[in-house]
Order: sequence, then C-alpha cells, then structure tokens
Amino acid sequence: MKSLLKVEIDPVEVKRMCHEQIGELVKAADAEYAFWDSKELMKRTCMSWNTIQDMFFHDPRFIKRKVGQKWYFPAKETREFLRQWLLEQSPF
Repeated sequence: MKSLLKVEIDPVEVKRMCHEQIGELVKAADAEYAFWDSKELMKRTCMSWNTIQDMFFHDPRFIKRKVGQKWYFPAKETREFLRQWLLEQSPF
C-alpha cells in the first residue's frame, strides 16, 4: 500500500513570511538597549576605541554623555549618526 502526500509551497508567501519575521527580530534587537556603552559601541562598529576616537568621537553631532567613569551613547541617535557619518566618508 502506497501512501501519497503532496505538499505545495508558495515561494512568494514563504519569502514574505521570512521578511516579516526578520523585520520583527530586527525591531526587537534595536529595542533591546536604550543606551550603548563604549564596549557596545566598539562591538557595533567593529572598531577599536582608539579608531572611534580618531574617526568620529569628537564630532559635535555625535551625542554622548559621561556618567561617572563610563561613556553612554543613545542607541537610536548613535545608529542614525553612524549611518550619516559613513555616507560622508570618502569612497577611497
């Protein structure tokens, strides 16, 4: 006795579902922190602390506050600044 099972998958619907899920995960990750510290900033930019200081730390548009001995950066504003800063960099 043969048992047949036929499954059809709509690739367009699967792609839509994947994009929706990825969007939700990105939103959740973005909402994870209100502030980054210097360690998180280094992780997110893939830059060392010295490189950050040399490249954009002293840019007046870069929002930061020192609380006690630690620097804090508002996550949303820092992301926006970094996107703009990167676009301004020479391609060569």
